[in-house]
Amino acid sequence: MGAIRQCSRSACRQSAVATLTYVYAESTAVLGPLATYAEPHAYDLCAQHAESLTVPRGWEVLRLAMPTTPPEPGPDDLLALANAVREAASAATDTPARTSRPHVEAPAMVEGTRRGHLRILREPS
Repeated sequence: MGAIRQCSRSACRQSAVATLTYVYAESTAVLGPLATYAEPHAYDLCAQHAESLTVPRGWEVLRLAMPTTPPEPGPDDLLALANAVREAASAATDTPARTSRPHVEAPAMVEGTRRGHLRILREPS
């Protein structure tokens, strides 16, 4: 379950409600509902910044239909959440306790090959 995403605009701490992407080849900005996943080349915007969006001269803004109310969690969402909690709980109990590893030391008096700042140590025969 991901955290609530914030607006991408500087100093804005509002929750994002829309995603802005650009189609540079067509000089178009596309503003639509918040994407399911955060994309590296898309911008998440709050309601205020989404409404006041302006684009460079000669560009077109394509505004996709925005939902009027946030979607209510449905039975599938609740089941997915319950399954995720069960998986996390079972993974925590299945993981064996960490044991401390013995300290590994380099073999003494072993010739090695040097490459830059790294050294390859040969295993003693």
